[in-house]
Amino acid sequence: MPERTIPVLDWRRRARPATIPPSPAAPTGVLHDALGRPLRDLRISVTDRCNFRCGYCMPKEVFGKDYPYLPHSALLRFEEITRLARLFLAHGVRKIRLTGGEPLLRKDIEALVAQLAALLTVDGRAPEVTLTTNGALLARKAQALKDAGLDRLTVSLDALDDAVFRRMNDVDFPVAEVLAGIAAAQQAGFARIKVNMVVKRGTNDPQILPMARHFRGSGITLRFIEYMDVGNSNGWRMDEVLPSDELLARLRAEFSLVPLAPSAPGETAERWGYADAQGRHDPALGEIGLISSVTHAFCRDCNRARLSTEGQLFLCLFAHEGWDLRSLLRSGADDGAIAAAIAAIWQGRTARYSELRSTLPAAPAQGARRVEMSYIGG
Repeated sequence: MPERTIPVLDWRRRARPATIPPSPAAPTGVLHDALGRPLRDLRISVTDRCNFRCGYCMPKEVFGKDYPYLPHSALLRFEEITRLARLFLAHGVRKIRLTGGEPLLRKDIEALVAQLAALLTVDGRAPEVTLTTNGALLARKAQALKDAGLDRLTVSLDALDDAVFRRMNDVDFPVAEVLAGIAAAQQAGFARIKVNMVVKRGTNDPQILPMARHFRGSGITLRFIEYMDVGNSNGWRMDEVLPSDELLARLRAEFSLVPLAPSAPGETAERWGYADAQGRHDPALGEIGLISSVTHAFCRDCNRARLSTEGQLFLCLFAHEGWDLRSLLRSGADDGAIAAAIAAIWQGRTARYSELRSTLPAAPAQGARRVEMSYIGG
């Protein structure tokens, strides 16, 4: 069996201090990293726990019943998350995404949504507040999330076939309950729901066309994600990646698709719309997205920062170090000092792992192990 790691303990040990520059400048609303990429998107993990054990994220042999999850006292409180989010907005962030683990496991998550929805961007607008969930608890939470001000939902769903889905979540959870959660979200008034399918060759790739058929014309955007080498515990192998070019060819063998322009700068998904008989995109039929971080890197436009459950700031999904913002929060640092620390960290950012993947060692060294996706969200 390959070597396994305990990622949360590893990351708690290796947190770097977030130092305050000697002459901090006030946020200007525009913050660029060392490669000229602006800060626009903040992804916040609100829990390191999940009720699924998907092999590509939290395999059961690593995240078993004795796994040492973070104690509640280590987690950022909602007020701390909101304070940090406000400072990130002052630096130009426009969108906030809540992730996990499974964010709906965090008690009273809708209260945090309401706090974040009440914030303002530098141009006086409400930020877009979104949430990614596995959908298991969505049926009971959808209306409360909508009422709290959540703008958009993304639901992870890797198969429609119940047997395949139960094997992939590895807790025998039925697909019907996730579909019921999606239906409840639509009924609650969510108009922009996305469904993410991680495609693993030999595991669920026969589900590509059934998924496309199911969501075509439903008002829901289906996005296919290449199986990624995030962290160290999922046993990733390149031969289990189904390249998006091959996936697109499978789709185009059945559906007429036309390319669509990106909906926003730094968008991770390549968009394709279902076409009508005249070969034009038919919005009523909807669209699909391809997220190809293995075969078509999009690092050069990446504008995302990630905040872990207990307040570490990561600059890349494939990062091997984070900066400890929680210590600043809990040591009495004022807003100016914390904002200055955030600025200094982002301005030094050079991360572009996916572009460099082919030039890097096949396995990271012990001292450079990548953070686990379950720790900072996808």
